[in-house]
Amino acid sequence: MPGSLSHLASRFLDVLLARPLTPHERDRVSHWLPAPLYDLFGEQSQPDQRHGYQAALSVIASGHTDEETVTAALTHDVGKRRAALGVIGRSMASVLILVGAPMSKRMTIYRDHGSIGAIDLERLDAPTLAVEYARHHHGERPDSIPAETWDVLELADQPPKARTLIRARIR
Repeated sequence: MPGSLSHLASRFLDVLLARPLTPHERDRVSHWLPAPLYDLFGEQSQPDQRHGYQAALSVIASGHTDEETVTAALTHDVGKRRAALGVIGRSMASVLILVGAPMSKRMTIYRDHGSIGAIDLERLDAPTLAVEYARHHHGERPDSIPAETWDVLELADQPPKARTLIRARIR
């Protein structure tokens, strides 16, 4: 799940500095997601809502405006809400994951948020792409997700600074 130390530092800052979605941004999300998924999105922490929103904007900017891809971007981290960890707890969990050390139950939930979120999304009849991306987004691309779609979602999942650097390398 966690990447390099610079990736972790970037994520730490993203979480620490995340501002709540504005009423206009919440309205946009409500138009992108059906009510049950919008409610699930709203159960996330403020930083995870901001991250999902930014991921959706990145996906849309890449030309992928279809409902399934936008939903996958918005909801891929919904499993994190079950861990109820703040910025320090997330940081500690990420370090423990990196070094393979034992973790608390909440940290284990945080580590396994992809598969946990996929179950929640499946129960709400989310699009298959959203379920599969949530389940696999910290691993290898499954055959069920086209490579181009996977790449767009993976790029959108990066912290904003990393996204800019990756785009520069692609061009």
